Amino acid sequence: MNIKSKLPDVALTIFSKMSQLAVQYKAVNMGQGYPDYNPDHRLIKCVHEAMLAGHNQYAPMIGVERLRHAIRNQIIRLYGRSYDPNDEITITSGATEALSASIIALVHPGDEVIIIEPAYDLYAPTIRLVGAIPQYAPMHRPSVNHQNYQINWEAVERLINNRTRMIILNSPHNPTGFTLQTTDLDRLEKIIEQHKLILLSDEAYEHIVFDGIEHLSLATRPALAERSVVISSFGKTFHATGWKIGYCCSPKKISAEIRKVHQFMVFSVPTPLQVGLAEYMNSYAEVHHVKHFYQKKRDRLVAGLQTTGFEPLECQGTFFLIVNYQKISDKPEQLVAEQLTKKHGVATIPVSAFYQNPAHPSSNQQLLRLCFAKQDQTIDVVADRLSNVYDL
Repeated sequence: MNIKSKLPDVALTIFSKMSQLAVQYKAVNMGQGYPDYNPDHRLIKCVHEAMLAGHNQYAPMIGVERLRHAIRNQIIRLYGRSYDPNDEITITSGATEALSASIIALVHPGDEVIIIEPAYDLYAPTIRLVGAIPQYAPMHRPSVNHQNYQINWEAVERLINNRTRMIILNSPHNPTGFTLQTTDLDRLEKIIEQHKLILLSDEAYEHIVFDGIEHLSLATRPALAERSVVISSFGKTFHATGWKIGYCCSPKKISAEIRKVHQFMVFSVPTPLQVGLAEYMNSYAEVHHVKHFYQKKRDRLVAGLQTTGFEPLECQGTFFLIVNYQKISDKPEQLVAEQLTKKHGVATIPVSAFYQNPAHPSSNQQLLRLCFAKQDQTIDVVADRLSNVYDL
């Protein structure tokens, strides 16, 4: 049978590859982004009770009403934006489905979509699947003046033309840990005022920010919110990535188009998870604790790395830390990541994997991404193993 692939250059993701290597070599998996501990027992209890109470059949396509109202109330409290829970909030199968459904619904063949690079690997394949063209704006790398990555707004604006349909933002940013600042939102407002583009804002790590930084959602700016799809993830916030449940918020006209796609992708999201999350959010959840929980883990990993040849970069948010290994090796990132897994029992992700051309020298800056959503003893084991790495 002759099958013509729609994604001929897409193979097994780097996350799956490194996780398979971790299993094969019995390595600690610091690559793929998921915790090695359970969610709050009260959340599990809420979901279990929802099952026992009979909430086991299809949920409404747009999501359980009580959960949509809980999301609305949280966004009002945090960002001052009131989304209509009936027309502007949709429960999705994780942030992944929310992102895919939004791109499929709002981007057309021949359109161009701007991606800030390095970028999460879902964006570009989905853009290509709808017959559109991804355009890449590289970030400013860390320097003496800026210890973290920064969005290169001049590069973004150079890409805008009459075919540009959407800009995809991700803050807190995976993999760099960058977070949007007030000046970024100011610049974005000027761009939107001039070009009338759609904004797709991946805010899956919205509650995981550090050092007193406040997450600046696009929902905080009315001019941006009116042209934005704002996406988040319960899995990231509540340590339950395997539940694959998230949501997207957008103005009514945009939301209606996303829901047309959502209903044929998954129709609805598991009912007991939604009912349980609604009860948990209304009774127990205090999302401001999440940032403190993860800052302790980030700081523990950073402290543990001080006796190693791996230099941590600044991390403002997410549960990922980028480390520079230039004191240890000048080999390409993919090779170093594989050797670390096989020889030293620590699986990581090469940052080059987040670029359109991972093998290109410009994509290889001797950087690896580590996930610190791990138990303290796991972090300590990793730091100890990395302290014995002198050459790769």
